[in-house]
Amino acid sequence: MLNWSLNRGMVTADASVPDGPSMNHMQLPATEGRQSRSRIALALGGGAARGWAHIGVLRAFDEEGIEVSMIAGTSIGALVGGCYLAGKLDELESFARSLTMRRIASLLDFTIRGSGLFGGMRLTKRMQEHLENHSIEELDRPFVAVATEINSGHEVWITRGSLITAIRASYALPGIFEPIKCNGRTLVDGALVNPVPVSVCRAHEEPLVVAVNLNYDLYGRSAVIKHTASIQDLDGAPRQENSEARLGLTGVMVQAFNIIQDRIARARLAGDPPDLSLLPRLSDIGLSEFHRAGEAIDRGYLEAKSKISEVKRMQEVLSR
Repeated sequence: MLNWSLNRGMVTADASVPDGPSMNHMQLPATEGRQSRSRIALALGGGAARGWAHIGVLRAFDEEGIEVSMIAGTSIGALVGGCYLAGKLDELESFARSLTMRRIASLLDFTIRGSGLFGGMRLTKRMQEHLENHSIEELDRPFVAVATEINSGHEVWITRGSLITAIRASYALPGIFEPIKCNGRTLVDGALVNPVPVSVCRAHEEPLVVAVNLNYDLYGRSAVIKHTASIQDLDGAPRQENSEARLGLTGVMVQAFNIIQDRIARARLAGDPPDLSLLPRLSDIGLSEFHRAGEAIDRGYLEAKSKISEVKRMQEVLSR
């Protein structure tokens, strides 16, 4: 386990959660000394278990005194970013590092009647222990959770209301977790439309955007392959020279989601690139391997530390 400072001094507050979206709260509060360096906006991408790497990135930034002015998060990026701004990163890291395969199974409430394999209420109860009554507009810096409206395919930016509901909507992976009903909309995982939400930070006119892409090294550059269909045996089964292990239903779903997320991220980032990308090497950590949190956190930390000089150089240029 890597060592880092845990003194962050985050400010949180509790209040009622108003209804309806608004962008008025997205102005950064005036704070003494905040303008000494150019502000950093973080776009934290989706990637399920690989998303624990975001914790390491935030630890490295805190250790180096790099202040984050806003966070836009998709899926687990919304979970980590929301906990960070609510001052609960220590609790989240402790929870992540304590996970074992058996404990993960105990947190998943299997259902056959809903719209997903798991209801997610056990996980919600754990979040409520630390985030209950926290609202997005009461965070000391802007936060946006990206979700997808399942009925229309619209990209949804959640900027107000319950922090727990926003996080749950952003990571509600279709087929795995049940969709979240929110103010008349049915929301699922934001990675379906915006896996690395750089565009959200740009829309808030942030001068310097750093993206954390968890999936860049999964497949490499896309390719088109000309292929020949197999000759059928007499029993109808195709002949295979090298037999491959069957993926199973869950494996196929996970691989399909990996491909979708990777291709959408590449297309969106090509059109709206960040000022700097952090690319921790996480390809060997599967989407469901949440028990490997220690590895993911350490890799995120090391990747961020390796780019600190670039971040500070960009801050200096923009602050002139």
